[in-house]
Amino acid sequence: MVETIKLSAPATRGFWEIPVLFEDEWLLALAKPANLLCSSSPTEMDRPSLTQLLHTGIAAQKPWAQQRSLSFLGLARRLDFEIGGVVLFAKSQAVLTEIANLFGTEKPADDYLALVVGTPEADQFEVTVKIAPDPLRPELSRVDARQGKKSKTRFEVVKKFAGYTLVRCRPLTWREHQIRVHLKSARLPVVGDPSYGGKPLWLSRLKKDYRLKPGRTERPLISQPALYSTQLHLSHPVTQQPLLVTAPQPKDLRVALRYLREFRGSQTPCPGPTG
Repeated sequence: MVETIKLSAPATRGFWEIPVLFEDEWLLALAKPANLLCSSSPTEMDRPSLTQLLHTGIAAQKPWAQQRSLSFLGLARRLDFEIGGVVLFAKSQAVLTEIANLFGTEKPADDYLALVVGTPEADQFEVTVKIAPDPLRPELSRVDARQGKKSKTRFEVVKKFAGYTLVRCRPLTWREHQIRVHLKSARLPVVGDPSYGGKPLWLSRLKKDYRLKPGRTERPLISQPALYSTQLHLSHPVTQQPLLVTAPQPKDLRVALRYLREFRGSQTPCPGPTG
C-alpha cells in the first residue's frame, strides 16, 4: 500500500492525500496532484501550495511530521500548477544546496507522458523551436524565432489511437511550458490544454451510441492538461548513487486510455533507436 501524507487547507476546504514516491534521511519525493501550486505565488496568494501546506503541517507537528522528526523541507524540483507528478524536497538546507549545485552541473532527466490530439509523422522526433514569454499573455509562452531562447524536447510515441496519441516526452532544456509549446508547434496539442490549443476529451465524442441519463450533465474524461511528470532520474546529492523516482499514471489518464482503447483502437509502435 502506498504511503500518503494528509494535508488540508481549512480556508479553502481543500484536502489532499499526497503519495510518497521515495524517501530516505535526506530526500522526500511526492506525487503532486494537478491544479495545486508547488510554492506560493505573489499573484495567487488565495491559492494553497504544496510547500505551504507541508510547512504548516511541520509547524503544527502533524503525525506525519513527527514520525519523520521534520523541521525543514525545501522544494528542490517543481512542476507547473496544472501538471501533476514527481516533485522533490530536501530535508535540510545543506542537502538543498547540494541539489542546486547538482542541477547546475548535470541536469536531471525528466520523463513526462502526454496525451495529444493527432498523430505524429514519426514515432520518434525532436522539437527545437525557440521559446519566449507571450507579450499579450505573460503567464504563457510562445514560439519566437527572434527573441526566444533555445529549447529542445525529444518525443517518443507510446500508443496510437484514432485521432489521439500517447507520447513520452523528455525536455533537454527547461523553458516555461516547454513541452506544451513544443507539442502545439508540432500540431499535436495536449488534450485538455486550452491555453495551447488542446480541447477536453469527451466520452460522447468517442462512443457512437453514447446516451446521457436524463437530468445528468456530461463531464469530460480529461478537462486539464493531460501532461504528467512520470519519472525523475538524478544522482543522489549525498550518496552520489543513481536515483530513479517514478510516479504512477493518474486516474483520469488511466480511464481515458481505457476508453480510447475500447472505442478508438490502439497500436504500439515498433521499437527503434532512441538516439
